[in-house]
Amino acid sequence: MPPTPLSPVSSLRRRRVARLGLVPLAVALTAGSLGLAGAGAPASAAPAGGPTRTNASALPFGSGSMGWRSEVRLNASGAQARYSYADNARTALRRAPSGVKGMDVSSWQGRVNWSNWRSAGMRFAYVKATEGSSYRNPYFSSQYTGAAAAGMLRGAYHFAVPNRSSGVTQANYFVNRGGGWTADGRTLPGVLDIEYNPYGATCYGKSKAAMVTWIRSFVVQYKKRTGRDAVIYTTADWWSRCTGNSTAFNRTNPLWVARYSSSVGTLPGKWPFYTFWQYSSSPIDQNVFSASASRLGLLARG
Repeated sequence: MPPTPLSPVSSLRRRRVARLGLVPLAVALTAGSLGLAGAGAPASAAPAGGPTRTNASALPFGSGSMGWRSEVRLNASGAQARYSYADNARTALRRAPSGVKGMDVSSWQGRVNWSNWRSAGMRFAYVKATEGSSYRNPYFSSQYTGAAAAGMLRGAYHFAVPNRSSGVTQANYFVNRGGGWTADGRTLPGVLDIEYNPYGATCYGKSKAAMVTWIRSFVVQYKKRTGRDAVIYTTADWWSRCTGNSTAFNRTNPLWVARYSSSVGTLPGKWPFYTFWQYSSSPIDQNVFSASASRLGLLARG
């Protein structure tokens, strides 16, 4: 019997997924037209091109979001800042990989104009629910219900902080605060966002073996609680550094890979294919599902 989380795309297991071609986005994404100017972004947001933060020890707990390391910048005074949405939106029309388009948000986006994003082609959304075992996104409920009201499939993600508490504890915290799953045809399985540490050592002070053990404890507990295998979001670099490029999850947990490029590159952990790809953070985190809309619906239905 094939593993549960990959069954919605089981046909993909019988053939290798072809490298995705490139097609132009149907609409230019601008901060004004999408209702994002000033929404959830610090007023002191630095323009694109500022120095990348390398010492993240000053970040407040709860700052972690998908791909945070590529998005957090320093402004002139050295304070935490995000890219300016307006500056990013002035970039040339992006070319997106083929597939079903989606987005992810956290407290940084605050109030989101979901209907405008739906009109721009987004068909699914993941919303940050929790981080560690003490932080919940204060905008989670409005973002999560807003995405559904706009006609998108939606799911929740958990930003892992493995040195704060056990995988079991964080999985329970996630499920109890929005990260569960229901067979309503609209809810995507939860995501474990496991990546660079915003608050200190890249691998959270854990050995490669200990990190694999932590991840396993999270995904096993999540499945016990929900009946679904969590999607794992990561980067090839982090996965190699912090798990030794472990292959322990590539037949059970769908992969969401982050790589801001025109090609997805070598996948971490010898996953045979990716399920989601985060390919850009401008003007908002942009993602693609690797198969058809009907397959995405199957993933939601379980």
